[in-house]
Amino acid sequence: MKWTPGTENEDVVDVRGQSPQGGGGGALKLGGGGLVALVAVVLVSRLFGVDLTGLLGSGGGSPPEPNSSTPGNNAPGTNHPPRGPDPDAALVDFIKFELKDIQDTFAGKLKEAGVPYRRAKLYIFTSEIDTKCGRSSSAIGPFYCPGDENAYIDLSFYRDLRQRFGAPGDFAQIYVLAHEMGHHLQKLLDADAAAKRAHPHESRNHASVRIELQADCYAGVWGNSAKQRGKLEGGDLEEGLTAAASIGDDRLQRQAGRNPNPESFTHGSSAQRTMWFRRGFDTGRLDACDTFLGEP
Repeated sequence: MKWTPGTENEDVVDVRGQSPQGGGGGALKLGGGGLVALVAVVLVSRLFGVDLTGLLGSGGGSPPEPNSSTPGNNAPGTNHPPRGPDPDAALVDFIKFELKDIQDTFAGKLKEAGVPYRRAKLYIFTSEIDTKCGRSSSAIGPFYCPGDENAYIDLSFYRDLRQRFGAPGDFAQIYVLAHEMGHHLQKLLDADAAAKRAHPHESRNHASVRIELQADCYAGVWGNSAKQRGKLEGGDLEEGLTAAASIGDDRLQRQAGRNPNPESFTHGSSAQRTMWFRRGFDTGRLDACDTFLGEP
């Protein structure tokens, strides 16, 4: 990826090292099944909030739905980066540039469609954070909370993405952010309502797969824009496709020692994720990302 260091971006809020300020429900809960299974599920669940904890009998790896009893987004409203030398300073700088690029791209796409764009914030946190979706753990990976229209990430996820799941590269890292901002687009476009209208009797898991695949497609739309503007370098697209394949539900369930069960998928198979990301990348159009027509 070609990028410019030193970009100012107030939409990135660095609260690493701060403790949650209390009150948020919905922390990650894991059921029984033994220490080995527990560790495997936690590692797998870190990838894009994929929920495999049900395989252990209880719990969930995704933030709960917005709840009026939650006291709101308790994350501080201003940056409080860690004191002293920061080993992730360059990564945070990179994220600031790319998040601005992603949101500028999506704002332009919505303007073309006559829809106003509200900018989301990205909170960089450590371990746990309170949101309007409850208290959430880094164990679920990066996530978007529709209740406060913010995205959240613990940077240790990127190390797992590279080292444990074989998806290295800067484009893979930004694919993660573009996917979460894709969820923000869905909030602005009321994708949940569209999904319910199209498939009112579909199971929650099947509906979740459609939503997640659409976010993958939207990430591809941003990738197309980056390519058109000369921001991509050799191998970038392959990095994105590798990342998409790495977090398919079928692959992750195999890594957890389970036979893939499509009925339990929440994000889609590796083939589905790469297909929809590639569709967005090849077309560059949001309207090409309708995952609610037929089988996704």
